[in-house]
Amino acid sequence: MMISVKQVVQVRLLPTPAQASALLATLNACNTAASWLSQQMHTTGIFRKFDVQKRFYTELRERFGLAAQPAIRVIGKTCDAYTTLRANLTAGNYGPPGSERRRKVEDTPIVFRPQAAQPFDARCLSWQLGEAGREGPVSIWTTTGRLRNVRIVGHPEQLALLRSRPAIGETDLICRDGVWVLHAVIDSPEASRRVPVNGFLGVDVGIVNIATTSDGDRMFGARLNRYRKRQQRIRKRLQAKKTSSARRLLKKRRRKEARFAADVNHQISKRIVAEAERTGRGIAIEDLRGIRERVRLRKPQRATLHSWAFARLGQFLAYKAQRVGVVLVQVDPAYTSQQCHRCGWIDKKNRRSQASFICGRCGFVGHADHNAAHNIAAHGVVRWGEVMRPHAAPTLAAS
Repeated sequence: MMISVKQVVQVRLLPTPAQASALLATLNACNTAASWLSQQMHTTGIFRKFDVQKRFYTELRERFGLAAQPAIRVIGKTCDAYTTLRANLTAGNYGPPGSERRRKVEDTPIVFRPQAAQPFDARCLSWQLGEAGREGPVSIWTTTGRLRNVRIVGHPEQLALLRSRPAIGETDLICRDGVWVLHAVIDSPEASRRVPVNGFLGVDVGIVNIATTSDGDRMFGARLNRYRKRQQRIRKRLQAKKTSSARRLLKKRRRKEARFAADVNHQISKRIVAEAERTGRGIAIEDLRGIRERVRLRKPQRATLHSWAFARLGQFLAYKAQRVGVVLVQVDPAYTSQQCHRCGWIDKKNRRSQASFICGRCGFVGHADHNAAHNIAAHGVVRWGEVMRPHAAPTLAAS
């Protein structure tokens, strides 16, 4: 049986002014309906999709003039939002039970932005993809009627992926700074997973060096940090002016840094996956979930920590590795920066500075991030053994 993975394909819509107006009205109507439904769910305590649909479906359609299938998609979007909220509460992302922040989140219903993304399925949106080199239009439902022949444009590889799939799943309609985008979900066959016969490539994720591998490659840290500091200076200067032109420029630039960081993470993850595939190894990375809550830093360092896109890098590594069949495992990050990979001695004094590592037992001297990447690679081998032989995991851990 062939296993498939979900892949998101992005294309851009090029609507006429009249079409754009209809799309904007549709987003506003759907998100207003979702906010109203969220209030009803919060008041009644009904959150299961089947029960919500049974209780509010008819009223939702009549009150906001939605067609049958868009109303179903609004219900699904709202229920999914509460599922995510409950997961975050369970994980403690809003603080411990009884805390002021958590209580405020629990007591406030979810509100959707007027231009938040709206999901559509095949009944609401259909694709008329032309031949290679010729983009076909899409047909999409709106509150003012169905729009036909809405032009699209996209990267040739992305359009080829859409043409090669017999069915296109859920598609999100997004308006971002006046630009209309469709995010379509397709099923792509997953490459057969290759056994890491040559071990694992350890990846230490950091702020100064975004990624350091056990092969000694250090990637892009200084470049991205310089770019972020420059953007921070520009924002500070524009915010100090307090003029309408400065505010317009701030709005125009607000996602520039995020796009640059995403591009850098794509480049890094592509290099790492390509090297692991070439050498017949898996990839081992640290499980850094919750690090922002665990780490306490001085005020000047907090902005750097919270702009650190380590989770995005991990996501890019995961789906790129899955696409080519490279094994990826997450390991416990505890003591990886304090342990000598040569002799195994653990001492916080081993790490003399951000970059310097000197073992107090065997005298090994090296770059701290490189040493940590070696430890992560070794933990990856152990973790792979636990995955393949779960009954033997306690023995492996003990050894």
